[in-house]
Amino acid sequence: MSKADIGLIGLAVMGENLILNMESKGFTVACYNRTVSKVDDFINGRAKGKNIIGCNSIEQLAENLKRTRKVMLMVKAGAPVDAFIEQLLPALEDGDIIIDGGNSHFPDTIRRTEYVESKGKLYIGTGVSGGEEGALRGPSIMPGGSPTAWQHLKTIFQAICAKTDDGEPCCDWVGENGAGHFVKMVHNGIEYGDMQMICETYQLMKEALGLTNQQMHDVFAEWYKGELNSYLIEITRDILGFKDENGNEVIDLILDTAGQKGTGKWTGIEALNLGQPLTLIAEAVFARCLSALKEKRVAASKVLSGPKSEFTGDKNAFINDLRRALYVSKIVSYAQGYQLMRAAAAEYKWNLNYGGVALMWRGGCIIRSVFLGKIKDAFDKNPDLDNLLLDPFFKNAVEKAQASWRRVVTTAIQLGIPVPAMTSALAYYDGYRHERLPANLLQAQRDYFGAHTYERVDKPRGEFFHTNWTGRGGQTAASTYTA
Repeated sequence: MSKADIGLIGLAVMGENLILNMESKGFTVACYNRTVSKVDDFINGRAKGKNIIGCNSIEQLAENLKRTRKVMLMVKAGAPVDAFIEQLLPALEDGDIIIDGGNSHFPDTIRRTEYVESKGKLYIGTGVSGGEEGALRGPSIMPGGSPTAWQHLKTIFQAICAKTDDGEPCCDWVGENGAGHFVKMVHNGIEYGDMQMICETYQLMKEALGLTNQQMHDVFAEWYKGELNSYLIEITRDILGFKDENGNEVIDLILDTAGQKGTGKWTGIEALNLGQPLTLIAEAVFARCLSALKEKRVAASKVLSGPKSEFTGDKNAFINDLRRALYVSKIVSYAQGYQLMRAAAAEYKWNLNYGGVALMWRGGCIIRSVFLGKIKDAFDKNPDLDNLLLDPFFKNAVEKAQASWRRVVTTAIQLGIPVPAMTSALAYYDGYRHERLPANLLQAQRDYFGAHTYERVDKPRGEFFHTNWTGRGGQTAASTYTA
């Protein structure tokens, strides 16, 4: 067998399926796993008879690779990545490439890129989205890192990634150092938001309207045919219609406590670091945290009361309101996510292609939807678009659905059904469209108790003032604030 085009370390679900994907596209792949028995099992099992080379050591892996060597890590994020980098560096030559395809935190990728480059090698941190099926059939791939490495990887990555209906690859170069993993982090944050909003819609249908799982299955099946067409709507439809071998509706047997792996939390923390109002995704993360307090919620439910009112309106009209509210809340979520990416690009000196990011998310990944095509169109028309809500298509979509959105949030509040993501989306929209917010009072309060100063509407920006509110404070002011 000839030498391999690429090597891959880590034979868990994603690693195995990526190898099989690469091999099916005509590439020879060398593989290695820390537990070497997994290599033998793979070579004698799913990889049998294929152009896949099993290796028993890092050195053997390097020996079996064509130059420029390319080694992809599909291992747990954190310390294992650093450990494998240290093992790989002595086995590689200058100009060889290490690729981290896991869910690494982007600051780690920034650090690793600098470190690996200092050793004469190249580094790629790439987000890979799509789960088990995506890895095998075509994921969304978001690479960033050492720019000169991209020319060596482009053919492989664009061959194995998902394709749009027009045949465009859902993979392109994102930017320097940690840009790829940052974009993947934002993808995951948006995923949190999308899932939470769908769950809120489900709870309103179930508790407010009293719909059965089959009726909700039918609603989501209908929505999938329209502007909400997406992978998450598709799987929600399937989940609500699924029964086990005993005829039980499985959705009703699942405990209502949600897990998380941290990428949504990272997105919220970075938004705070960059001063960006990522309210919807943050609420989605907190909703998972609240769900995890199951025993406390059960106890509280026996003590705390809410409204006793019932829904008395037109159910079909409200279902239509829900569809529209879900759609426009989704617009807000993406608008906030893109604002975060724009702020990060300025902070970290990345040249992000925002339309290109939407294209990468069009297929293969968890948030794939027809909706993303409209985002790509918006940034193709105006690469400097400051906020998706200002694009004519999305502006008109919100205007058409705004009354439905407000009815849904109002109804949920009146019935005591929590919809934190949709509510925060509406609050953000109302805040963003207000020319004047009450932060003038807030600044006065800060200046009153801490002499933190304020700017004035009748003076140029950048001039700061302090008032001696009590007559006892004097004229000494604290440092100015960061807006």
